[in-house]
Amino acid sequence: MKRFCFSVFSLITVFTTSAQDDKIDADRPDQTESSVNTPKKYFQAEFGFGKLNYSYENFTAAHPTFLLKYGLTERVELRLEGNFQSDYEQLIPNPITTSVFGPVEIGTRIGLFKEKGLRPNAALLVHLGLPFTSTMHDANQKLFPSFRFSFQNSLSDHVALGYNVGAQWDGYDNTPTWLYTFAPGFNIGERWYAFAEVFGFLKEGTEAETLVDTGLAYDFTNNTRIDISVGKGLGDSQTKNFFAIGFSFRVPTSKRAVSSTQ
Repeated sequence: MKRFCFSVFSLITVFTTSAQDDKIDADRPDQTESSVNTPKKYFQAEFGFGKLNYSYENFTAAHPTFLLKYGLTERVELRLEGNFQSDYEQLIPNPITTSVFGPVEIGTRIGLFKEKGLRPNAALLVHLGLPFTSTMHDANQKLFPSFRFSFQNSLSDHVALGYNVGAQWDGYDNTPTWLYTFAPGFNIGERWYAFAEVFGFLKEGTEAETLVDTGLAYDFTNNTRIDISVGKGLGDSQTKNFFAIGFSFRVPTSKRAVSSTQ
């Protein structure tokens, strides 16, 4: 019992004392991936739960999504992400619910250059999807890559503009889905963060999809954050609306990592 209490106390101490001058930077809750890497020798985890509502009462529930990150160097971050989800299809007379662990994606984020004047902070994110890791593996689906460039400009001490552009493949054909995001973010006081965002997808032979969302995040400590977001599709978007909640935390993997961020 004493060992358990000591372990809990040590974990709380890590969350509340390390990286005091450098708050956690999470890729959620917006769709815009950050251009800031996880600090060197830090492990960071981001979990989310949500629901996407489509037409005809169909929906997808995420329970949860996860993104695990590790700061390998100051410029290189290792990434692993995936999700558990349930798809509900309103069929007559019998609706169908299918639960699945989706394909895991492995990847990296590489810092390209730091912000200077009008030049933004920039990073390149590259992922590779592994279809065989899914509980509903389709033998016809091949490895599927994705990439995006992430940029951020600081407009003031409390306002920043993040934006992405990139492409992703689904493993079934060679036609990419192009994507973009545009998200101004606002630091409110020392612990609150808010954002508004527009993002979209475009694939040859299909209708372009545009969506908007907004949300809030609160930093309990410099190493722990909770968030909530809501959004909707515009025009003929397949997505009617969606919402999500999430939790993110990071911990150092060495004492040297703690000292380097203070």
